[in-house]
Amino acid sequence: MECTHEPSDLFPLDLFFRFAFFCFSGKQNKEEELAGTTLAQAHSLWTTDAKGSVILRIEEGCPEEPVTVHQMFKASVEKYGNMYALASKKNNKWEKITFLEYYQLCRRAARSFIKLGLKRFHGVAILGFNSAEWFFSAVGAIMAGGTMTGIYATNSPEACQYVASDSKANIIVVENQKQLDKILLPHLKAIVQYSGYPMQKISNLYSWEEFMELGLEVSEKELDDIIASQRANQCCVLIYTSGTTGKPKGVMLSHDNITWTANHASRAGDLQPADTKQESLVSYLPLSHIAAQIYDLWAGIQWGELVYFAQPDALKGSLITTLREVCPTSHMGVPRVWEKMMEKIKQAISECGYVKKKLVTWAMSVSLEANQTCTDDEKPFLFTMADSLVLQRLRAELGLSCCQKFFSGAAPIGSETVQFFLGLNIWLYEAYGMSESTGPHFMSGPKAYKLPSCGKVVPGCRYKMANIDSEKGEICFWGRNIFMGYLNMEDKTREALDEDGWLHSGDLGKIDEEGFLCITGRIKELIITAGGENVPPLPIEEAVKKELPIISNAMLIGDKRKFLSMFLTLKCCSNTETMEPTEELSMETVELCQQLGSRATKVSDIIEGKDKDVYRTIQEGINRVNAAATSNAQRIQKWTILRKDFSVSGGELGPTMKLRRPVVLEMYHEVIESLYQE
Repeated sequence: MECTHEPSDLFPLDLFFRFAFFCFSGKQNKEEELAGTTLAQAHSLWTTDAKGSVILRIEEGCPEEPVTVHQMFKASVEKYGNMYALASKKNNKWEKITFLEYYQLCRRAARSFIKLGLKRFHGVAILGFNSAEWFFSAVGAIMAGGTMTGIYATNSPEACQYVASDSKANIIVVENQKQLDKILLPHLKAIVQYSGYPMQKISNLYSWEEFMELGLEVSEKELDDIIASQRANQCCVLIYTSGTTGKPKGVMLSHDNITWTANHASRAGDLQPADTKQESLVSYLPLSHIAAQIYDLWAGIQWGELVYFAQPDALKGSLITTLREVCPTSHMGVPRVWEKMMEKIKQAISECGYVKKKLVTWAMSVSLEANQTCTDDEKPFLFTMADSLVLQRLRAELGLSCCQKFFSGAAPIGSETVQFFLGLNIWLYEAYGMSESTGPHFMSGPKAYKLPSCGKVVPGCRYKMANIDSEKGEICFWGRNIFMGYLNMEDKTREALDEDGWLHSGDLGKIDEEGFLCITGRIKELIITAGGENVPPLPIEEAVKKELPIISNAMLIGDKRKFLSMFLTLKCCSNTETMEPTEELSMETVELCQQLGSRATKVSDIIEGKDKDVYRTIQEGINRVNAAATSNAQRIQKWTILRKDFSVSGGELGPTMKLRRPVVLEMYHEVIESLYQE
């Protein structure tokens, strides 16, 4: 059973044939002339060839003229040329460049890539932390006719080499020696190091300064000819999936995917063009992920935003310092970043004196109640007083005093975190989408906000719900943001896109009568018990974390088993250098333990049943969650506390802090078996 959004729209198959007829009639069989822009010849909505082209999903709801990345950038330079675009901190001072300088430096990088022999549709891989050079390399690679792909800085050498090989990246841009050591491969034409000078002399290894000099030998006309040959329905970006369930897949994104999404998804988030009010933001999340790339890089160009680059140790503690210096107007974080920020704020509040602690607690409770029950026009005077006297100062401490828009993406965010920030009068706008939808397909914003949803469909995009059961179904996407296909993976592409061209997300959700989407889980993550009951793990895990504030991660287990069990990890301190979780319990956890009569300060003080008070409290929390279960099969029968919290470095979390369930199941196989021994 299926239901489609906006019943007045043409059914996609009918739309496809009508559009295909338009595309291939007369002279346009060789080259389509659409809305004033020449497109490459295309016969299908998808391709797996880097050199291929696709039919664009242009229809009544999204009729905009397709443009290339270069055309988007050129238009922005004409509008915002003299405004500041990028800011980098060097020698303790912010150095800024304008959009015109930014554009010229990207062209120069493009000419250098051409000089190094970058082939059309071959890859330039970028491995390192966010920087102006990362942006120049990304845009320059596309201008030079290549495809750009980011590689996570946390990747192993083997993972880096797989992406470099799969994307045919014979030029690689690295941040430093640490990243360089991962990628020294014999087939590479060149390696460019953008931070510091290379420590070793290799014939094809260049410093950033040396690299930028190379392009002086390539004429502007040669670059212009390559730019002129580019078409909006051809590939320009590769985003690699995390590879949790197999080899990473190269998601091919077209110029139109990038430029259309940068324009429309940003509108849904209410970002303003620079000629109205220039937005500013801090770039710190991995640019190899589509969320940060769209938000920082492409929307930045489209809307004329001023992008400040955080320090490489941003997630180790320096981010707040940068935010205080910059005071951005919008800020995005993945759920784990918001959670860590929440934990630090809670810790700071707990260290306050009695009067100040009471005042902050009062102000946050007033703000939470007002934000949950009142519209902006109805907010009481008490809320205004609490915000101006207390909460504004708290936001200033976080560097968010000027911030008007707060976004969360890349993974589902817990209700506890959302409500905590509402208590600070910070509304977290959740975005939902995939690499395959060029980022957001649904977005919350000032005009589309409802808890616990992740907003409404981005204007110009469409959705349908497939295989509906009890009001829940698989969410399917349609729009100009839908990817071209997986590089060299036809079978995987056919799995993702059905015969009518709809992208199947693999996520389960439900849409309410106002069009707000709530995600209920992933199809692949559904636990099917030995008794045949389907159990979505996410709602149960969230309920446990809500009941038990000392729990950092909860993971439900029970696929093909007689009953459900659960892994729990405790909130701990992290090593400030490596970000590895330590044995030391967080201050919040220690305080909660003390309230229970426990003296525990380390994980080892609690695990294996050593701390009866903590174990009793956890069991009571589990009992409360079980009492709300819809059936006996959805009750947690056993649980265990693991010795170490989950982390990126430990492998349990992906680069965007998503739980990697298959990895955890493999790592703790023996522990799982012990839970199910008769």
